[in-house]
Amino acid sequence: MKHKRWLKFLISAASALLLVSGAHAQQFKARMQTAVPTSSIYFELLKKFSDRIDKMSGGRLKIEVLPDGAVVPAFEILDAVDKGVVESGYAWTHYWSGKHPAAGIFSNPMAGSGAGLDQLSHVAWLFEGGGYDLYRKFYSDILKVNVEPLFVQPMGPDPLGWFKNPINSVADFKKLKYRSPPGITGEIFKEMGISAVALPGGEIVPAAQRGVIDAAEWIGPADDLNLGLHTVWKNYYLQGLHQSTDIGEVLFNKTFWNKLPADIQEIVRTAAMASMTETYTYNVYRNALAVKKLREEFKVQIRDTPRDFFPEFLRATDVVLDRYAAKDPFFKQVLDSQRNFAKTVVPYWTKILDLYSQLGNAALKPAAPAPVKKK
Repeated sequence: MKHKRWLKFLISAASALLLVSGAHAQQFKARMQTAVPTSSIYFELLKKFSDRIDKMSGGRLKIEVLPDGAVVPAFEILDAVDKGVVESGYAWTHYWSGKHPAAGIFSNPMAGSGAGLDQLSHVAWLFEGGGYDLYRKFYSDILKVNVEPLFVQPMGPDPLGWFKNPINSVADFKKLKYRSPPGITGEIFKEMGISAVALPGGEIVPAAQRGVIDAAEWIGPADDLNLGLHTVWKNYYLQGLHQSTDIGEVLFNKTFWNKLPADIQEIVRTAAMASMTETYTYNVYRNALAVKKLREEFKVQIRDTPRDFFPEFLRATDVVLDRYAAKDPFFKQVLDSQRNFAKTVVPYWTKILDLYSQLGNAALKPAAPAPVKKK
């Protein structure tokens, strides 16, 4: 009798082992439709994200990263992931502003939600201030789409952008047709009296060459260089408030996501966190190299944004954001969360940023000549 029980135990254990082995051996494949071209540094980072997942999962999850427009246009990525046309996608939450206005303040709260959040404090809100819970609620309860969202790339701040001619004031800006991101950001520019139009990245340079637009923003120096904006215009303004903070996201089809074993899901989340850190390092170095090349090789004029732009943009931001908050309870919930978080963080973090600003400016100043010693 004991032998039979022992035999049954061995058979059960072997069966369980085979099931576990089979689960771990199962391979999953996903196509990731992105909203960036292959030349983008963020496409390069997504390839690293995919490669990291491949290695950490032992080849059990392989993600093919596809450039802008490979399967669907950029502004259709969410719908494609929701319906399972592709298993995953990469864009920015504000691309879905047409579905709900709160989309814009998740990926790029304009002027830090009018409260001074910068890129790092925006990320801090996500992980320490309840932002990630609201982000998931946005997709599951508000948009009611079949996706699992993850933030992967904190890429802000985005420059104000490229201009046909120099501008010295907001009044000069108002005379131009300007490519801006879609949604609330465009409304803020319009509140300022600026003619703003949304275009996908691939359409910006052709529109500029045809004279359809007089100025445009895209992502940052490295990507702007790759896109070729310097071949059309030579006036570049690095300080922008429209996307003073900006985070790219990866969306997985929820049905596909739920089929992944728990350990692979955690691997993807961990790879997303690693990608956020890696993006910071890319932004600092790659953009600095690009600015140097733009200035020295292509004779681009790196200019300071007119001072009257900042208070005027903050004024317009508060008008537009408060208007949406009055209309939509969820928008108000997200905005209040960000602004309340900013009340705690911004007073401290601004002092820290001032340290680095003063340090950098001091280092950039030429050393004073040594005093001549009298004989």
